[in-house]
Amino acid sequence: MNRNNKYEKLFWSIALPGFGQILNGQFLKGFLFIVLEFLINVQSNFNKVIFLSFHGEIEKAIQHANYQWLMFYPCLYFFSMWDAFKDAGGGQSPFSFLPFVFSAYFVTVGLIVSPTFKMMGALLGPVWLPMLFVIPGVAVGLIIKAIIMKAGQSIH
Repeated sequence: MNRNNKYEKLFWSIALPGFGQILNGQFLKGFLFIVLEFLINVQSNFNKVIFLSFHGEIEKAIQHANYQWLMFYPCLYFFSMWDAFKDAGGGQSPFSFLPFVFSAYFVTVGLIVSPTFKMMGALLGPVWLPMLFVIPGVAVGLIIKAIIMKAGQSIH
């Protein structure tokens, strides 16, 4: 098994927080992420929310979502991805964590506004809207990384 495949670890963490850590041999950390994922998932009714969202029942998804718990999910999710990727040898360039961090920020904001925010008249709810907010999160993270790197080069 190639223990240095950083993308394998990243994609397993996308599938379920903690899997990438287990593949990296960090069993305690991996199981902690899995337990936290299950706790947040169950307390927030996230599987029900996902199911309803995939069936187009956005209003019901909003009603079933426990936002107080669900708001923990983006940070856990993106930190788990970053951690598995980094520990597998990825993210060696300075500030490479920024796209992950800003994705967590933007997805959290997307989740907060999801009960009322409409795109082209459509209410996307607590699954689809936060997923769309990943795109500007990654973009802002990459832009800020580039700005910091450029500023660092001009100082030297």
